[in-house]
Amino acid sequence: MEPLRIPVGDGSVPASFTPAGAGAAASTAGEASALLVLAPGAGAGRDHPFMLGLSEALAGLGIATLRFDFPYREAGRRFPDRAPAAIATWRAAVDAAGELAGGSPIWAGGKSFGGRMASMAVADGMPAAGLILIGYPLHPPGEPERMRTEHLPEVHVPTLFLQGTKDPFATPNADLDAVVAKMPTARLEWMPGGGHSFDVAGRKRAPAEVGASLASRVAAFVAEAR
Repeated sequence: MEPLRIPVGDGSVPASFTPAGAGAAASTAGEASALLVLAPGAGAGRDHPFMLGLSEALAGLGIATLRFDFPYREAGRRFPDRAPAAIATWRAAVDAAGELAGGSPIWAGGKSFGGRMASMAVADGMPAAGLILIGYPLHPPGEPERMRTEHLPEVHVPTLFLQGTKDPFATPNADLDAVVAKMPTARLEWMPGGGHSFDVAGRKRAPAEVGASLASRVAAFVAEAR
């Protein structure tokens, strides 16, 4: 299937839609409980196995997904777009999701950089029923003083943080605990032993399996927030 194209500024970015229901072939989310717009982490694309595994597992749990790439990825650049360009892309993706949602609530989220940009877009006024932040990059590894939290007090929608306890982007863990404690609509769920990609030392799993393993937590949070 040819990827969708989402207009962004003078160009466009590719996107992939996965409807709810195993083997579904519908053109909209139909009876989905929600449509989750998902963005990848820096250096990865929308079809990374982690993203595919998560999307396919969510489909089986009644949640449709729309995955998209940022302009830098489409242009073949190594470094992520700056926040204004990434937020503009997020807004365009959510607009596109409105044509696919079939009346289902639209959530936003993603892995690392993708999730952080989703939260910045929501803080900036982008409409979303809620946020799913997977491996939130609280600070650069080894630099806990450089916290990326200025916008989070402006996030007022249900927000789920999924984080590995060994993630160098959120160490010490108490820092993220403190941030989420100040967000009345947020929940933080720690994955014991998980790194930034939710890999656990001594336990080899394919990225698609790791992504799929998070789907039930996402679906439960979405259902609770309805």
